[in-house]
Amino acid sequence: MKYILVTGGVISGIGKGIIASSIGMILKSCGLRVTAIKIDPYINIDAGTFSPYEHGEVFVLNDGGEVDLDLGNYERFLDINLYKDNNITTGKIYQHVINKERRGDYLGKTVQVVPHITDAVQEWVMNQAKVPVDGHKEEPQICVIELGGTIGDIEGMPFVEAFRQFQFKAKRENFCNIHVSLVPQPSATGEQKTKPTQNSVRALRGLGLSPDLIVCRSSTPIEMPVKEKISMFCHVKPEQYIDSLDLEQITKTEDPVKFHEAWQKLCKADGILVPGGFGIRGTLGKLQAISWARAKKIPFLGICLGMQLAVIEFARNCLNLKDADSTEFEPNAAVPLVIDMPEHNPGDLGGTMRLGIRRTVFRTENSILRKLYGDVPFIEERHRHRYEVNPNLISQFEQKGFNFVGQDVDGERMEIIELANHPYFVGVQFHPEFSSRPMKPSPPYLGLLLAATGNLNAYLQQGCKLSSSDRYSDASDDSFSEPRTADLEMS
Repeated sequence: MKYILVTGGVISGIGKGIIASSIGMILKSCGLRVTAIKIDPYINIDAGTFSPYEHGEVFVLNDGGEVDLDLGNYERFLDINLYKDNNITTGKIYQHVINKERRGDYLGKTVQVVPHITDAVQEWVMNQAKVPVDGHKEEPQICVIELGGTIGDIEGMPFVEAFRQFQFKAKRENFCNIHVSLVPQPSATGEQKTKPTQNSVRALRGLGLSPDLIVCRSSTPIEMPVKEKISMFCHVKPEQYIDSLDLEQITKTEDPVKFHEAWQKLCKADGILVPGGFGIRGTLGKLQAISWARAKKIPFLGICLGMQLAVIEFARNCLNLKDADSTEFEPNAAVPLVIDMPEHNPGDLGGTMRLGIRRTVFRTENSILRKLYGDVPFIEERHRHRYEVNPNLISQFEQKGFNFVGQDVDGERMEIIELANHPYFVGVQFHPEFSSRPMKPSPPYLGLLLAATGNLNAYLQQGCKLSSSDRYSDASDDSFSEPRTADLEMS
C-alpha cells in the first residue's frame, strides 16, 4: 500500500480537498486502484450538525454517514463509494480509545496521546485503506489522506505526530507528503510573498514531516524567481513545485439593482434548479422561482427542500390552499403540507435525519424520471432530510396533474413529483447529486440539462442514449447537431 498525505499551511480552506481528489484521479487514470481518507481534527463525531457557512454542505454516504464535503469530491472525481469510517475525526478517535480503555484493553496502563491516540490513528488508516471502494473485491493500491486544518493548529498535533511515526512504519518509499500552502500578493506592492510558505514548511519539518511536493495557492501564476526561492528555502527541487491558481468569483449583495439583475437572469434561464436546504431563509425567492418555472413551462428540478417547496407552491397557487406550509417554517400551520417525520427527534439533532441509501418505487410507467433511470421499477438514492410531504393530502394534487410518481417501499413517503403537461417539472426528496459523477451524470440532473437544451424528447426516443451508438459518446445524431447552450440558474 502506498500512502499520500496532503497537509495544508498558512490558512484553512486553501484547496487541499481538490488537490487530493485531482491527484487520486491522475493515479486512477494510470490504472491504479485508489481510495481516500479525510481527517478532520475537530471533536465532533461527524459533520451532521455543522453550519454550511463554515464547512460547506454536509455530504451523505451510502451507509448514511454524514461527512465533510471533501468526501463528495473524492467520490465524484474517483467514481468510488466511500464509507463513514473514511472520515476520521478527533471525536471518533478519542471515543474509540476511551471505549477500549473502559473495556480494559490497555491492561491498566496510563492512556496517553502518545502512544495510544497516535497508534489508534495509524491503525484506523491502515485498516480503512484496505477496504474496497470501486465495486470490486480487490484492495486499493494507493490511499490519499487529507489532513484537515492548518499545520500548527493545536488540535491537529496528534495527527501530525501519528504520521511522523507512520512514515517509518509504512516505509519511506511507500509514503509521500504533499504540502499545500499560500503565496499572498498584497495589492499595494503586487509582489508575491514566500515567507508564509517558508514558515509553514519550517513548522511542518520541525514536527518531523518533510514535503515531497509543494503546491502553492496564488491569485496569479507564480514567477520563476519566486519558485526558485520556495525551492531553496523549503528544501524541494523546482520540479517538485506546483501552482494552484484562484479561478471558483462569487458576488453576494442585497442591492436592489442586483436583485433585479438576478431576476433578469432567472427570466432568461433555460432551466431552473432549486436545491436542498434548512430553515426559512431564502424560501420566498425559491417559491417565486418555482412559480415562474411552472407557469412559464421552464424546465425545473427541485431537490429535497426544493421538491417540498414545489408542492407548497402548487397547493397555494393551483389548489387555493393559501395556508399550506411546512411545519419546519410554521409549526402550527393551518394546512401542514410538509411535516416532521415520525422518527425525527427535535431534542437531538445529530444523526436523527433519514440518512443514506433508500429505495424508491415508481408507481407508474408513465414517468419521465423512470425512463431516464432506464425504465426500472425502482431506484436507490441517498437521503438526508427531516421533513416530508404529508401523504394525507396528495389526492387533491393528482386530480390537477401534479403526480407523485415515486414513493418509498411502504408507499407512505412521497419521493418523486412530476407535473403533467410541462416539458420537465420534476422534484425528488432524495439527493441525486451525492451519487452523480462527471462522466456518469445522475438522471434527474441529466434530464434537466437535456430539457433545457431542447434535447430531452430525442434522448428518450433513442433509448436514453446521447447518440445511437454510445451513451457517453459525443452527439452525432442530427437531433443533437446544434444544441443550444443551457443557462441554468440556481435559486
